[in-house]
Amino acid sequence: MDLSSITEVATPGSRAALPAWRPGDAWLAGGTWLFSEPQAGIGRLIDLPSLGWDPHAVTEQGLRIAATCTIAALDRLALPDAAAAAPLVGQCCRALLGSFKVWNAATVGGNLCLALPAGPMTALAVALDGTALIWTPDGGERCLPVRDLVLGPQATALAPGEILREIVLPAAALRRRTAFRRLSLSPNGRSGALVIATLDASGAFALTVTAATRRPVRIDLARVPEAGALAAALAAAIPDGLWYDDVHGAPDWRRHVTGLLAEEARAEIAGGGA
Repeated sequence: MDLSSITEVATPGSRAALPAWRPGDAWLAGGTWLFSEPQAGIGRLIDLPSLGWDPHAVTEQGLRIAATCTIAALDRLALPDAAAAAPLVGQCCRALLGSFKVWNAATVGGNLCLALPAGPMTALAVALDGTALIWTPDGGERCLPVRDLVLGPQATALAPGEILREIVLPAAALRRRTAFRRLSLSPNGRSGALVIATLDASGAFALTVTAATRRPVRIDLARVPEAGALAAALAAAIPDGLWYDDVHGAPDWRRHVTGLLAEEARAEIAGGGA
């Protein structure tokens, strides 16, 4: 869609060249959402890919994913053999349903910052202890767990003028075993519930719920629970008002299927299956 209100597109080649943030600005990454509907009040786009960030890097500390890394580039990433959670990366990428054009334009950072409940990059980052590195307008930076970055539908903890620079997934989290479950109302529909269970070397268990809830929910337990204990933990962690309600699923349906998917994921982790 043409954005008829745009009067300027800035293409900074470095952080020093970033223009001062002003009302009416918008960061432009892949633009798959920005150009999908009218954007009233936006007068200037600031192009982030022009900064030239490498899409991702694997280090001894873990995986660093640039905010401008596309979904397609992340899906092609080959992680070390020790990264037991490697399949989860591709599973979450494929949970973003779209054409190859969307996959090659949509970005990891854009998916996080749009903060839709069904955003699979949010699910991936929260399940694997992702930390967001944020550039502040004064030239500084701050770090924030991704589980605290997304506050609700299209609401984040980013202040005006802040930029999500990258997401860091620690090496220890990448070594976890994982179980992934996703459900939608139609075969190619937006996620109505997405559940990820993880198990680390110490036996600690975590369950991450997205898509079904207004913001990501993660339950951390010292060991793999029994079915009843997990159901009770879900009920305690997700009050009625936190279940999401839109055309892709009613709250009572989301609550029900989340319980089913959570039990499937728990059983897979408990049984050592893949």
